[in-house]
Amino acid sequence: MIVNNLLPAGLTAYKQTPIFDQDSLPAGLRREHRTKAGVWALIHVVEGSLLYRILEPPSEQVLLVGVPGIVSPEQPHEVSPLGPMRMYVEFYSAGRVEREPHTSQVL
Repeated sequence: MIVNNLLPAGLTAYKQTPIFDQDSLPAGLRREHRTKAGVWALIHVVEGSLLYRILEPPSEQVLLVGVPGIVSPEQPHEVSPLGPMRMYVEFYSAGRVEREPHTSQVL
């Protein structure tokens, strides 16, 4: 599912994670992390629901099927499953990205 109308014009999808469930969701996505400069992301829920927390500025959103979470470049965020769920992340950029699309921040 591509929801490009939610992102700035001119971005291109370049990477997608595997589908994770409540058990396989990596710890790095459950704690504060951020995308690199110039990298946007869409968090897609395939089944169930997911709590998406933006840490700066603080906000929370429950993501459902058809209601993706939008991650702006370098925006600190984290996610938490709300029961059984399946999700994946699509990464977008205006140019070529040389490195991994995200970083983890350990507090």
